Amino acid sequence: MKTRIADDAKAALKAGDKRRLSVLRLMLSDIKRVEIDKRVELDDAGVVAVLQKMAKQRNEAMEQFADAQREDLRAREQFELEVIRSYLPEPLSGDELARLIDRAVEQAGASDMGAMGRVMSAVKEMAEGRADMAQVSREVKRRLAAS
Repeated sequence: MKTRIADDAKAALKAGDKRRLSVLRLMLSDIKRVEIDKRVELDDAGVVAVLQKMAKQRNEAMEQFADAQREDLRAREQFELEVIRSYLPEPLSGDELARLIDRAVEQAGASDMGAMGRVMSAVKEMAEGRADMAQVSREVKRRLAAS
């Protein structure tokens, strides 16, 4: 995945696409920073985790810029988010996520909030970076509270 991002950065440089190149360089920089901090070479799953964190930061920044009525900055964050998302796996649909949570609740034998950790662990493993874990957490809490 890192190779694909680096190759796309080279292509953007050759094409003169400065905006896209800037985002790709930022992505590579964040990946490299994490590798240096952890002293490991990230595999594709590690790269996806870094990109998901970047996407989450862009979403939060977009909300703040919208609240501050800074459409220019919100639009820049939106563009960055679109580029980052193009490298992330396809997110689960609402129905797919609901089925996944149902399966995790069933596997964990969960009937109350005490099983939240087991259910979240199972969902995280099954979702493989294809779901927003904050959203998953809210949905699991809702399901377990209704039990």
